Amino acid sequence: MDFIPSLPTILAFSVAIFLLAITPGPDMTLWISRSLRDGRATGLMTLAGTSFGISIHTLLVAFGISALIVASPTAFTLLKTGGAGYLLWLAIQAIRHGSNFVVRADGERQVSPTKAFLNGLWVNLLNPKVIIFFMTFLPQFVSASDPNVTGKLLFLGIWSIILSLPIGLAIIFMADVLSSWLQVNRKVLRAIDYTFAGVFSIFAVKILFTQAR
Repeated sequence: MDFIPSLPTILAFSVAIFLLAITPGPDMTLWISRSLRDGRATGLMTLAGTSFGISIHTLLVAFGISALIVASPTAFTLLKTGGAGYLLWLAIQAIRHGSNFVVRADGERQVSPTKAFLNGLWVNLLNPKVIIFFMTFLPQFVSASDPNVTGKLLFLGIWSIILSLPIGLAIIFMADVLSSWLQVNRKVLRAIDYTFAGVFSIFAVKILFTQAR
């Protein structure tokens, strides 16, 4: 299995991924927001969407496509503008409809699994910081002269998803425990809507000021 890095490399990479996984960002904010408002199932689908986004970023880095995006000023500007715009749209949705995204009387959820998955996917894919991060982070754990460099990059990308999943699941389950109490205490829930709207807006501004180099 030449595509598997050495044990010291895997251990060092695992520690770095753990620290990154517990660092708040747009993905984590979206997991919590969806779990609090729509329940555990929606939170899990959102997590699935962001995880799928990471797998796509891994493929882009492994095959050199991310480097082309960052090297093109036009492509990079379009990417970060789209990402910032999407986060601002989520912020507006949180204010306009946030507290309405609760269980209906008939027990149905207002957010479909597909929509939750796509929300997670687009927030992840449209974040230029993720592209830059994967371009600079993953290659540190492989050698450019290694004939199996592509396979090792793919392995590390998938390994990062596996390591991050328990943390994401724990966050979603904790948020779901709070959701029932919050649906009874609607004023607190509304305050959380505005809080998440503010957080998404801050991330949007940070993305707009992201530089490719």
